[in-house]
Amino acid sequence: MGLQLESALEEPIVSFQESETVAHSMMVRSGQSKKLLTKIARNIRRTLNLNIIWQQTVDSLGEALGASHCIICSYKPNCPQVQVVAEYASVPVQPMLGLELSIANQPAFCQALETLEPIIVQGQPAKLQQSLVVVATCYQDQPNALIILQPSVELIGSTGLCQWTVAEIEMVRDLAEQVGTAIAHATLYQELEEARLQAEEASRLKSEFLANTSHELRTPLNGMLGFLKLILEGMADDPEEQHEFIEEAYRSALHLLNIINDILDIAKIEAGKMELELGQVKLDELFTAMEDFTASQAEQKNLSLGIQMPDTADEIVVYGNYQRLLQVMLNLVGNALKFTHEGGITISADVVRKKFLFQNQEFPGIVKVRVADTGIGVSLDKQDKMFQSFSQVDGSRTRQYGGTGLGLTISQKLVEAMGGTVNFYSMGEGLGSTVTFTVPLYQEPVMVSAPTDDSFEM
Repeated sequence: MGLQLESALEEPIVSFQESETVAHSMMVRSGQSKKLLTKIARNIRRTLNLNIIWQQTVDSLGEALGASHCIICSYKPNCPQVQVVAEYASVPVQPMLGLELSIANQPAFCQALETLEPIIVQGQPAKLQQSLVVVATCYQDQPNALIILQPSVELIGSTGLCQWTVAEIEMVRDLAEQVGTAIAHATLYQELEEARLQAEEASRLKSEFLANTSHELRTPLNGMLGFLKLILEGMADDPEEQHEFIEEAYRSALHLLNIINDILDIAKIEAGKMELELGQVKLDELFTAMEDFTASQAEQKNLSLGIQMPDTADEIVVYGNYQRLLQVMLNLVGNALKFTHEGGITISADVVRKKFLFQNQEFPGIVKVRVADTGIGVSLDKQDKMFQSFSQVDGSRTRQYGGTGLGLTISQKLVEAMGGTVNFYSMGEGLGSTVTFTVPLYQEPVMVSAPTDDSFEM
């Protein structure tokens, strides 16, 4: 047996008021049930755990009313389906826990949600169908769950009609209101608890970020002070060594400036005050500038630095902000160099022809830039943290390799502000990484070889 929703709900639906004449002729069992249901309501109100509320509801209702099967389904406004979240059965039935039921296919569901009244679906003995009672739980006249009860065989008369009394159905309605209130309070508590945990995690991440950043700020600052002190105290043996001290202090100052710029950029992004002036940018100029800045670093680490440009007969012009696009490329290539110990980095670009709109302007396609490395990679379970503000995949790793951990977040926000997207790929630790970003193609170049025609969404 079990809730025969597909068949039983096609039978005549009777509201509670329409069944009063039948119900009054039934046996009166309201005294004991009333006390039991009062106890049920009291127990339900004592917890803020949704799962406990759902299970206590079906167990208590099923036992108190002698039901053979009882389920409760969670309901969200404007959702076409409800999901079975708790189940009670006094006889062997086909399990329904976790099933999703279409509201539109069950007229009794629709009527119960609209009227907030118990709905009785009368069965037909000739078809071996039993009656069902459907009632919506609610809070402030807004439904939040559905309870479906099937009476046991002992409660079904020769006519096949449910023999629950008027008082019992009335108490089901009253209990549904209390359950609805309990569900609403538990849901609110759950949301507040999730918000609290998220706030605590954000606070922890910012504390870790500040600890790493303060270390990063002190390192170049101490370097600058150290070299300048050596010069002031005349510790340089000759003008050449003094010049080396000045160069080291200058490099430390540049490093400090880059860190401060990252912090200022993320602050602007968090405050929603990042404004960019967009225009035409030549892709080969970006790649040349990026190579000028990173080639020496790759050479110092004995890493290869490969650059692959699309095979075109003319220049590739993209739409964006030159300085910010260069910043993105330096961030991505800098990260690849930092976390790669052997092998190399490959920077490539592909032209993808597919028209799209950005800022009410139509572009002929995009350019997809890839930065692939043979570095330490990132485990699959940590990749979802890559683009979270103030989040570092591994704080100890950030301290080991240096940096604020803001590069990817800043790059993502900058690229999105220019109409593109950023994606990160890694097969796992020790298996390298690939970061891609897209930028609008300002004008379609003359291709020597056929360009790609990947599908994408902006």
